[in-house]
Amino acid sequence: MLDLKNVGKTFNPGTVNEKVALQNVSLHLEAGDFATIVGSNGAGKSTLFNAIAGSFLPDTGTIVLDGRDITLLPDFKRSKTIGRMFQDPLKGTAPNMTIEENLALAFLRASRQTSPFSRISKADRALFAERLAQLGLGLENRMKQPVGLLSGGQRQALTLLMATLVTPKLLLLDEHTAALDPATADKVLELTRQIVSENHITCLMITHNMHDALTLGNRTLMMDSGRIVLDVGGEERAHMTVDGLLDRFAQNAGHALDNDRILLSKQE
Repeated sequence: MLDLKNVGKTFNPGTVNEKVALQNVSLHLEAGDFATIVGSNGAGKSTLFNAIAGSFLPDTGTIVLDGRDITLLPDFKRSKTIGRMFQDPLKGTAPNMTIEENLALAFLRASRQTSPFSRISKADRALFAERLAQLGLGLENRMKQPVGLLSGGQRQALTLLMATLVTPKLLLLDEHTAALDPATADKVLELTRQIVSENHITCLMITHNMHDALTLGNRTLMMDSGRIVLDVGGEERAHMTVDGLLDRFAQNAGHALDNDRILLSKQE
């Protein structure tokens, strides 16, 4: 489904601000894989997502999605098959547009059967209301209200729906619950688990929570200095503890994880 081979990226090469962001990253995901990614700030997690989404062209390597080489494909063309969510609830939606209008934009952008001049039908609106009702937040009764009136959790739930309204080949979740309070974060995570599972979506999720990293999905990746230093799944992952995961990281990376935010999540 997703194949990265020797993907590398260096920003500001040859200057005092040179930053090696990705070092020969190789990764293979099967269709339906749900992999969580953990790493300190600057480890390369979001840069990896940017490379996959097409925010920049990698210096080296190739990116293949569902058998198609997308390495040189512009980001706006990748957005038809790649859904993405960010940490900031304000990203991903247009606050001055209604819930229905936001869903219509997402639907038309991702649908391969429509043109930019297509119009939303009565059946499409019924689909929007049905999918909103599945969120359990009452948003199906507020479709004409501006998104700017929603809470952060409601906006993230809506953004999740927008990213999966037309089932993407790949879903990228960049700490999409980190800015939410614990109860709301749990709700959005459960919605994520449900939507990804029901639609068999291949997914990569960045998280700072070590427990989520081991309990969500079927694989756990850890990054350090632009490299994937650990990739565990199957029985090994099923029996791994948070302390065991940290020990394996230290062995492979050559140093202990030093991110306080991640380490504090051990207590959650």
